[in-house]
Amino acid sequence: MLKVLVPLDGSENANRVLDHLMKLRAASGELDIHLLNVQIPVDGHARSFVSRDNLEAWYREEGLAALATARAALDAAAVPYSHHIAVGHSADTIVRYATEHRFDQIVMGTHGHGALLQALLGSVAKGVLERSPVPVTLVKPLPPV
Repeated sequence: MLKVLVPLDGSENANRVLDHLMKLRAASGELDIHLLNVQIPVDGHARSFVSRDNLEAWYREEGLAALATARAALDAAAVPYSHHIAVGHSADTIVRYATEHRFDQIVMGTHGHGALLQALLGSVAKGVLERSPVPVTLVKPLPPV
């Protein structure tokens, strides 16, 4: 069974990624699907004002919110999956997670929360594609109407 990591950030392109996964599943049989949301770490002085437990709860809450649409779609289709939330810098964390957990493939969208954020932070998809020893499939968003 193909073990697939699906990093999601809660953006609208998640639906396109799920559509691609369903086609892949239909073509290759069962998939071992793992959804992953990576939360950007709270660093610096802000950490001194928040307890570790509260910070971990916040990461979990934000991660679950980002995965909610994908989880609901997979639940509605009765497709089994696992979900995970990690904290770190997105591309590095995705690559490390995929490598450490021995995934066969990463399937992810090419756009996240918008052009401005991408311009400031760089493309997560590009970073994963450049660094990952695990094969990566990129799913483009629909063109604007």
